[in-house]
Amino acid sequence: MGTGLEGIAAKALKEPELVFTSLTHHVTKELIWESMKHISNDTAPGIDGIDAETARKNFNVWVEEMITTIHRKSYKPPAVRRVWLPKPGKDGKRPIGVPCIADRALQRSVSKVLNAIYEQDFLNCSFGGRPARSAHNALASLNEIIGCQKVNWVFEADLKNFFGSLDHGRLLKFVEHRVGDQRIISLIRRWLKAGVMEDGRIEKSEVGIPQGGSISVLLSNLYLHYVLDLWFEKAVKPKLRGESYLIRYIDDFILCFQYKEDADRFRQALEQRLMKFSLRLEPTKTRLVRFGRFSSKGTKGEGKPETVYFLGFTHFCTINRNGRFMVGRKTEKNRLKCSIKKITDKMKEMQHWPTKEQTDKINEMLCGHYNYYGMGGNLKSLQKVYRIVERYWWKMLCGRSWRGYIRWSVFLEIQKGFPILRPRIHIPLVEMKQYAML
Repeated sequence: MGTGLEGIAAKALKEPELVFTSLTHHVTKELIWESMKHISNDTAPGIDGIDAETARKNFNVWVEEMITTIHRKSYKPPAVRRVWLPKPGKDGKRPIGVPCIADRALQRSVSKVLNAIYEQDFLNCSFGGRPARSAHNALASLNEIIGCQKVNWVFEADLKNFFGSLDHGRLLKFVEHRVGDQRIISLIRRWLKAGVMEDGRIEKSEVGIPQGGSISVLLSNLYLHYVLDLWFEKAVKPKLRGESYLIRYIDDFILCFQYKEDADRFRQALEQRLMKFSLRLEPTKTRLVRFGRFSSKGTKGEGKPETVYFLGFTHFCTINRNGRFMVGRKTEKNRLKCSIKKITDKMKEMQHWPTKEQTDKINEMLCGHYNYYGMGGNLKSLQKVYRIVERYWWKMLCGRSWRGYIRWSVFLEIQKGFPILRPRIHIPLVEMKQYAML
């Protein structure tokens, strides 16, 4: 963070009610260039077809005009290109908006300026799209809450078509609580109204915001900060009988309660609250389950605690080696199938690549999987992926020719020269507390 943004952050922290009326001068040529450097060369281009490398070469040609039009409030962001990506472990697809490279750099720059303010306002319960507050931090925080606090009930929730339902008017009012610079307000309004291009046609945007740009993540966090986080902390929590906790990762959130009646009262109030802001719960992903340190003991007729699904993991009640309660976790079944399918499908494509190139690509995909799912207690799921990929690679090598059968002993010798990355836990149980942000 530059010196100017550090000053904004300090002032925002010191004066929570202050409205910043002059921010645009922080969106400089240097900041936009820094944002350009963070955009990967292989990222998809927008509707103009200009890739990242070309945009960087021509940076000095377009950046001055961009900055001038922002100050004149005449900048017109191009429509985003809509692509449909499969949802992990599901049959449906998720719409993603791909902004043009130059516009993406501008979004990232404006987000950095606004983050200097909003990072002082956002609560500790929100994760995702924020510096040093990743999914692992959210999962570790959930682990600490359930493992150490009085939790008997867990309420899983997901918002139906959240990004496509955001109310533009209410969102701009939320922004104006802290931002009074009309050039920034105009810029955000135009991003919201830029539209989406699909099959050569541009659709106007009256509600919602496309997923894909940096500004989308910031604005979605801001929307739920006012709609959910502050409301729960200031209006709901003080009225509950027992302990309660909220963990939110962008539009996925989970709540922990000591008493069932508190959870039931909250659900009724939540549905009414969301309706006021044009949001709805997804019924298939919203449920209340008995789960926690005390519920694991159970009483007659209650049965075993159920499992909780959050951020790609299945969480369950178990005990450690000392016989004490702990939260166990494993890769969620559909996510596991999806990851294996993604790797094996890619392996089919590269069946006739040189062996070194094959192992490099396999290890790249396995590394990504291990990095996310390599949390304490999940080693068995990682080993399952490794064994399936190892055996599939052996079959793939055997099928390279009509008489290409390879004995397993020979395959193990090949692996010595071209080893497949073995499973590794990146966040052990003993380090979980360090990742928790309570």
